[in-house]
Amino acid sequence: MAKKLPVSKPSSLKQDIITPVVMPASKTDEMCIASNNNRLGSDRTGNDRLGNPRQMIVGRLVGQRVILDSSDPARDLYSQSRYGTVVSGGRVQLSLLEGLFLLEKEKIVVKDGRSRTLSHDALLAAGKRGDKSASVKYAVFRDLRARGYIVKTALKFGADLRVYDRGVKPGEDHAKWIVYPVHESAHMTWYDFSAKNRVAHSTKKRLLIGVVDDEDDVTYYEVKWMRP
Repeated sequence: MAKKLPVSKPSSLKQDIITPVVMPASKTDEMCIASNNNRLGSDRTGNDRLGNPRQMIVGRLVGQRVILDSSDPARDLYSQSRYGTVVSGGRVQLSLLEGLFLLEKEKIVVKDGRSRTLSHDALLAAGKRGDKSASVKYAVFRDLRARGYIVKTALKFGADLRVYDRGVKPGEDHAKWIVYPVHESAHMTWYDFSAKNRVAHSTKKRLLIGVVDDEDDVTYYEVKWMRP
């Protein structure tokens, strides 16, 4: 079971209130993926309506990104569910976390520079070479995406992830939360915790700490300021 992060009380008049929160589940994301499958003309067996194997969306691993081949189904992943960003040539570029999620859902195939098909474990291993905490971040990303939230990286904000409220897409409004995934065995100093609060305050977003246990279950703690 995940535990509350051990954080000492601040000495200022303001105090941090750390509250466990439940991020409600939704079928929104699954419905969008199902809609994309319908565009491909597939049934639940993975075949098209003529009984032939469904054509998969192919992505190429480039550094810590997955670039999808130019196709309408690939662009639908962006337009319907905001997976990735559209880059030059109309291609969709996914973050590694997005690529892992869609690969796990069997919506894309990912190949390396030698056109070898990568398994989910191989893609995650590639992510760990660039970021040792990739598996912890992915556990939180997967959990939030499965609940119907749009999740993006947040490096430019000084955070790991940013999360949009239900029904909101990037470009329509700002993200509601910034999220820091941590493993339950990790230690956080008061200085680290305070720095995360300052980032949330400066970006006018709520702060979520996603605590991942050994079974990859996630418990969320929302941090708020209050005056005693």
